[in-house]
Order: sequence, then C-alpha cells, then structure tokens
Amino acid sequence: MESELHSIGELARASGLGVGTLRYYDGAEVLTPAWVDPQTGYRWYRPGQLADARLLARLRRVGLPLAGIRAVLGAAPGSGEAARVLDAHLRRLEDGLADARRELSLIRVMIDQREQPMSTTPAEVRFTVPAEELAAALDAVRFAVGGDPGTPALAGVLFEPDGPVLRLVATDRYRMALAEVPATTAPARPDGGTIVPTALVDALRALLGAGAGAAEVTVTLGGGLVRAETGGHRIEGAALDFDYPDHRVLTRLEPEHRIDLSAAELRGAVETGATRTLPSGPNGADCVVTVLTLTADGRLAVAGAEPGPESASGDLRVAVNRDFLLDALRVGRPEQLVLELGGPIAPLAIRTPGREGTFSLLMPVRVPDLG
Repeated sequence: MESELHSIGELARASGLGVGTLRYYDGAEVLTPAWVDPQTGYRWYRPGQLADARLLARLRRVGLPLAGIRAVLGAAPGSGEAARVLDAHLRRLEDGLADARRELSLIRVMIDQREQPMSTTPAEVRFTVPAEELAAALDAVRFAVGGDPGTPALAGVLFEPDGPVLRLVATDRYRMALAEVPATTAPARPDGGTIVPTALVDALRALLGAGAGAAEVTVTLGGGLVRAETGGHRIEGAALDFDYPDHRVLTRLEPEHRIDLSAAELRGAVETGATRTLPSGPNGADCVVTVLTLTADGRLAVAGAEPGPESASGDLRVAVNRDFLLDALRVGRPEQLVLELGGPIAPLAIRTPGREGTFSLLMPVRVPDLG
C-alpha cells in the first residue's frame, strides 16, 4: 500500500505545507490521510490529495479561516459553494482594508495634533442629516445603551461620521445596535466619533419628536461638545470623554445560516414560547433565556424548556436573553426580518431587509446542556 501513497514528508515538500501543519489539518478533519500505519502512526496520502494540499496552502496564504477552508475543500463540484466562501472572504478583506485606512487616517490626525501642541482643541465636525431618518436611527439603537456605572464609556451613543453616512452605535456588552443615516453634507476630514451621553440623546429624540418643522438636522461635534440644530431649535451638551469599544470586531460576521421570517410570528413565538432561567444575567441578576433552533425544514423555532433531541439541522441552537431579543424585535416594527446565526457561541444578528447598515447583535448566553 505504501508504494501507492505519498508519505507525509513527501506531501509536505510537494505542497509547501509543513509536516506539523499537515498533522494539524488531520486533527481538524480538513485533510485526513488515506492510511495511518497502526504500528508507527505515520500518515500516508493518496496521490490525488496533493492537489487538495496545494489548494489548502494557498487558502492559508490569503488568511481564510479554518471553517472556510473546510467548506472550500468539502464543497461539491458544481455547487458554487467554494466560490461563495471565497467571495465572502474577499469582502471581509476589503472591509478590513477600509477599516485600516480609516484608522491610519485618524492616527495621522492624532500625530499631527501631538506634533503641534499649540492646537490642542480638536476642530469641529459638522454634518447635516434628514431629521426623520435620524429619529429612526436613534430609536434603532437606544435600547442597547449601557446603564452600568462601572462602564461609563457605554452610557451613550457613539456618533461616528463615515464618509457619506453618520453611523450610530450603542452597546451594553450584552447586545449591540447600529444604524446609519445618510448625510447630505459630510465632514471633510475623518473623525473617530463622539460619545453623546444618554440624557442628550433623549433630549435630541424629544426635539425631533416634537415636530420642530425642519426636514434636516445639523449636528456639530468637537471641543468636547455636542450641538444639534433644527427648525430654529438648538440643544447642546458635553460629550463623554472616553474611548468607545471597537464595534467593527463584532460586526465582521460569518453566519452559517440566514433565515427570512415574519417579524410578528417570531415575536409571538418568543412571547409565548418556553424559556429557561439562569443566574448569569447582566449585573448578576437572573437571566430569562430563549433558545432558538432550526427545524428539519430549516425554519426557526423556539426550543422547549427542557433539553430535547438534537435538531435536524446539525444541532444548531442559540440561547439569548429573552427580554433583549424582544427589545430588538420591537425596533421599527418591521414586517419581515433576516436572522443570521453563526453557531451557539456567535452573536445573533437581527436585520431588516433593505436597511443594510441598521441591525442588532445579541451576545449568546451559555446554557450548560447546549454545550
């Protein structure tokens, strides 16, 4: 048999992968040897596996994650799955490059300020956005604002100008909400964003809800202040002087399943469905958990209160805080939703079709019998 096979050393030399790397991918069940000598444990590979090894080496060079490599090598010929995985990875790389460019621009601004100590007050950043869309964006993120005194940086909404849009971000570490508003006038220079405190956020929303009469709002950030002007009315207050967490780390998602469903049906299922109570909620309080699972035909369902048989879709179950889930489902009262699930330890993303930049993330809750 050995004369018909490649030894692990031969495969390593021919593919450019190290012997240790090949052992790793064997353990990860990505590239499994055709035969392992029961006496020595030495691995042997079929001649046809050389092409897989060379492809694997190239996938590693472009930084494709393990799950993606497994999907490409295991894709059925003609299914298009390998191309979809590569396209998704390319989009992540392009997004990462855009993030890096934005961060480097901000770093240059910080270096310039450092090298010119006489100009210690940051310049103002001013932009104009539609009043109605800003109100909707505030509604979309307000529920996720943090209230823990131990994390004061989260006690507000991040206003982050990003080219032609104003991005709003809120998180309390257990959930995150993002919304984007198109800016009719945008800042000429990059800006890392300003944390607008909760009280000022609520005052701004009240101003917009009072029907100020103007179609647009002008927001000015800088010098530690936040100012909003619309319809002859103006509010102003101090910004929070903290560094906001990098939301991009969590929003680079790799969902395994995307499910389109009725928002009303899901709300009804969560409101009436089974729950579990765990002593692991925010600030040490009990947490009422809803467990979502996939049925045999790929529909989303609420799992029972007690551990049951494995679901037909690979035992995919995601446990989330029930109240947080209902909060996210109430935002905007959409008719349809798209839920993205990446596994039991990945964030659950809740999106509204047609609003690409506005969505919510819920951190999963660890339930002992879910693994």
